[in-house]
Amino acid sequence: MHPVVLALVGTGLPFFATALGAAVVFFFRDEIKPAVQRVFLGFAAGVMIAASVWSLLIPSIEMAEEQGTAGWIPAAGGFVLGGVFLLLLDRLLPHLHPGEDQPEGPPSSLRRTTMLVFAVTLHNIPEGMAVGLSFALAAQSGVSITMASAMALAVGIALQNFPEGAAISLPLKKEGLSNTRSFVYGALSGIVEPIFGVLAVLLVGAVTPIMPWLLSFAAGAMIYVVVEELIPEAHLGEHSHSGTVGVMAGFLVMMILDVALG
Repeated sequence: MHPVVLALVGTGLPFFATALGAAVVFFFRDEIKPAVQRVFLGFAAGVMIAASVWSLLIPSIEMAEEQGTAGWIPAAGGFVLGGVFLLLLDRLLPHLHPGEDQPEGPPSSLRRTTMLVFAVTLHNIPEGMAVGLSFALAAQSGVSITMASAMALAVGIALQNFPEGAAISLPLKKEGLSNTRSFVYGALSGIVEPIFGVLAVLLVGAVTPIMPWLLSFAAGAMIYVVVEELIPEAHLGEHSHSGTVGVMAGFLVMMILDVALG
């Protein structure tokens, strides 16, 4: 199967999970309880940390060494560039995190609902790149990433995208949107995953030697999201042990999926 098609199929699973999570708006009236939300945020952080190491940085180092380059150069360079990329988006794109009153980014006249969607969309960009690149690599012969490993990454991202979809659609409903519009906006927050997954694969198809850089770029972007937003939000409140347990559980699940299937 063509790498672009594989990337589209692979990123379709996390996107579907986001849409499925957003659909809970039809069945629940209230937002997710803070303690439960902390577990979900922590779980997402743990998944993204493990995925960054096993599914992105290690393959980046191995591919660079196979190309005759010191493995740490693209791994470190791409990692820094990925973090800087998300930092710039964080500064340039007005967004509002669920549960917060003050938006981040430049002053904007955008509606709160739009900025809520933008906040989750920022998270999904590096996730889409990571899954798309993993499936594109799995389609090649003689590389360290197997199709099972790529599928493990897609499943891990999908697991944390389900509560993420609910975490955006329910606040949108609270802001006054109808169930249908809340669901549509929540689902669309995940559409950037297949878009950026396919774009990353197309870029690699044009310049294959940059694959190690793109893998570590996605890792750096994901770690930025984890440190800047997910872990701090998972530890809001007086009793934050639930967030810590979530991080440990997410890391454990993603590590087992990747090592067992990879």
